[in-house]
Amino acid sequence: MGLGSRMVPTEDSARKREIEDKLKQEQETLSFIRENLEKSDQLTKGMVSILSSFESRLMQLENSIIPVHKQTENLQRLQENVDKTLSCMDHVIGYYHVAKDTDRIIREGPTGRLDEYLSCIAKIQKAVEYFQDNNPDSPELNTVKSLFEKGKELLEAEFRSLLTRYSKPVPPILILDALGAELGPDDELDVQEDVVLEHLPEAVLQDIICISGWLTEYGRNQDFMNVYYQIRSSQLDRSIKGLKDHFRKNSASSGALYSPAVQTKRKETPTKKLPKRPVYIPDHELRLKILSDPSDRSSTGKDEVLDIEIDSYIHCISAFVKLAQSEYALLTEIIPEHHQKKTFDSLIQEALDSLMLEGEGVVAAARRAIFRHDYSAVLSIFPVLRHLKNNKGDFDNTLQGTAASTKNKLPALITSMETIGAKALEEFADSIKNDPDKEYNMPKDGTVHELTSNAILFLQQLLDFHETAGAMLASQESSSSSSYTSDFNKRLLSSYICKVLGNLQLNLLSKSKVYEDQALSAIFLHNNYNYILKSLEKSELIQLVTVTQKRAENSYRELIEQQILTYQRSWLKVTEHLTDKNMPVSQPGAKLKDKERQVVKDKFKGFNEGLEELCRTQKFWAVPDKDQRDFIRREQKRAVSEAYRNFLHRCANISFTKNPEKYHKYRPEEVEEMIDRLFDTSA
Repeated sequence: MGLGSRMVPTEDSARKREIEDKLKQEQETLSFIRENLEKSDQLTKGMVSILSSFESRLMQLENSIIPVHKQTENLQRLQENVDKTLSCMDHVIGYYHVAKDTDRIIREGPTGRLDEYLSCIAKIQKAVEYFQDNNPDSPELNTVKSLFEKGKELLEAEFRSLLTRYSKPVPPILILDALGAELGPDDELDVQEDVVLEHLPEAVLQDIICISGWLTEYGRNQDFMNVYYQIRSSQLDRSIKGLKDHFRKNSASSGALYSPAVQTKRKETPTKKLPKRPVYIPDHELRLKILSDPSDRSSTGKDEVLDIEIDSYIHCISAFVKLAQSEYALLTEIIPEHHQKKTFDSLIQEALDSLMLEGEGVVAAARRAIFRHDYSAVLSIFPVLRHLKNNKGDFDNTLQGTAASTKNKLPALITSMETIGAKALEEFADSIKNDPDKEYNMPKDGTVHELTSNAILFLQQLLDFHETAGAMLASQESSSSSSYTSDFNKRLLSSYICKVLGNLQLNLLSKSKVYEDQALSAIFLHNNYNYILKSLEKSELIQLVTVTQKRAENSYRELIEQQILTYQRSWLKVTEHLTDKNMPVSQPGAKLKDKERQVVKDKFKGFNEGLEELCRTQKFWAVPDKDQRDFIRREQKRAVSEAYRNFLHRCANISFTKNPEKYHKYRPEEVEEMIDRLFDTSA
């Protein structure tokens, strides 16, 4: 028990010490915290004091710096204003010296130094603007204005000078190349590469473009456009006239004609082009007076001169289109866009009017020739009209945007040509019908009449232009319309050809009555009908005729056969003596009465005299067609020889004379030989 009592106080003492130790530690900690708090308060108070002092010093610094900054800014602004003022003064002073600095260059002109010249002009222009805005009453304004106007005048003069100096007519050979084709050694068209027509050297062109641009923007003057079209118009006209002169000279000497009229595919003819034929033209001097120079006629046939002039005109039509297109391309680089169409319209007028005037000359010459009954004058219109119509699309495209009066010139010329051409065709048909039956004008040998050959030749010429001729006739129809088809035009032309042939047939019938000998009349009609048929077949005119007259060929064959039969009847007065009529009948060896013997003698005599007379007369008649000539002889020999042999056979046993050789003058073979010499003036 005593041990337990001693242990309790020991545990309490230890517990107490432990608590006391912890308390002591907490107190120490608390004391440490207090010390730190005191230090922190002191530091805070020190920091606040420092910051307050710094703030005060900053305020003092700011109050000192801001006035200095403002003063410096004002000084900088003043410096800038001074610099600007000095710069403006230098600039303004420069305007007062512009006239002096640029006067020499301006007066010497822009030739050879366009860029430098334009730079001087720009300086002068700025000086003008400055004085106008700032000192309009100053004498310097008048000085720079005068210098500016002088510079503009010299630029305009340079523009004119460059155009005049470097604008040359396009050489004829180059134009022909540009048209895209030329006749080769075999008279065939050789297609060439496209040729670009360069009217001005590139450097010169660029200078002209530069001057044009300046005059447009700053010159406030359109006079240079008038200068441009006048100079280029003259060169365009000279180019075409040069081509015309070149063509005349070379065509007359070489005969190798390059013709744009045949440049396109030949849609006009169903066959290849006929060889050049002589055309019967009674009197076409009036046309030649317009279309050619008198000097050309001295060394060239009239027809050749006319052909050359027509081909030359066709050349010039194509050349105009090509040259006008190239002129427009050049113009678009030089002339402002809104002035291009008007300038181009003025530029082409001289050349276009010249071409239209020449075309009207063709029409006027044809009109006068028709008045003189020279209907073949229409032949000169056909190639021109065809070429104009074929190129109308190119013409319209080229003249697009020009004045209506300009666009209407070609259609008006086409209409005039169609009208006069149709008139010539109709009057030609009437002239064939009404050609007088003049005895002195009839062929003595019954050959083909000049009227027939001329009419057929005229119709053969139409074959080369059948579409043009058909359209020409259609243009005169009361219900004429652009909707007419090629077939319609072809039927019109076919009807016209049939009308001419019908009129020709009626006139030939009338003319044949001039002959007193009906046989010669038949030979005449036979020759003419046969010539017509052969010509139609040979030239394939028959194809056009049969469009409206299917039996035309058979009809002519029937007419030819009828005339052969009519001719053969002329031999009846010979063969009638060889018939059995009044022929005595006797037995072999029996004697005939005097009257019967005389009948036989008269038959021989009538046959002999009739044979001799016909052979003597018909020897000088003509049947130009060998086949027909041989056929007529053969048929006549057969008929006469057969009748004569039968007659001789019947007379073989008849004793009608003591001198039979007096009456039996010809053997059958000799009769055939005599007939073989018919229609042979050389026999």
